[in-house]
Amino acid sequence: MRPFFEVPPLDGHLVRLEPLSVRHAADLAATADDDRTSYDFTLVPHADEVAGYITAQHERMAQGLVPFAQVRRSDGRAVGCTAFWDPRYWPGREDLRAIEIGFTWLGAAAQGSGINAEAKLLLMTYAFETLAVSRVDLKTDARNTRSRAAIAALGATFEGVLRGWSMSWAPGESGQLRDSAMYSVLAVEWGAVKQALAGRVDRQRSAARGGRPA
Repeated sequence: MRPFFEVPPLDGHLVRLEPLSVRHAADLAATADDDRTSYDFTLVPHADEVAGYITAQHERMAQGLVPFAQVRRSDGRAVGCTAFWDPRYWPGREDLRAIEIGFTWLGAAAQGSGINAEAKLLLMTYAFETLAVSRVDLKTDARNTRSRAAIAALGATFEGVLRGWSMSWAPGESGQLRDSAMYSVLAVEWGAVKQALAGRVDRQRSAARGGRPA
């Protein structure tokens, strides 16, 4: 595994993805405990666990993790996290062939606001157009119907369920494996996926502005 590689802040209209830092801890602590009803299968720290969560994410950088805070542009508050993960390189070369988007969560108040869609647009644009990968992966607990619907709505293709593939984050399942639903976007599909996803983000921006053109 090659070491952590740096990615600059990624700016959108609704969200700014900033490298995850302790400066985001207070916002994330307030966000994480606001309403946890959608976190049954997702790694989301409680307020008193945020400092340890940030430390753990930084430690995962040695394994290829590139963590971000999702900062809402309207008020500058960190409302969740996401990351690049599991970078895979071409044999004998220094350039990437594939990468995963994962470790994603958003506070309840930010869900359905367009932030998730724009964050994925920013990350996939960087992956395909700067890192020049051939494939972006997304996966979730196979039981997480909410997350599966959200990934499918991005335009990613469902590839199947791998049994016992990932560590479970569900309560009471510490140290156990989960079945993972696997999705992907390929470079040859990116143009159409980007166009559809950008249109979706524009519509959500317009709705947030009371129907006025974005």
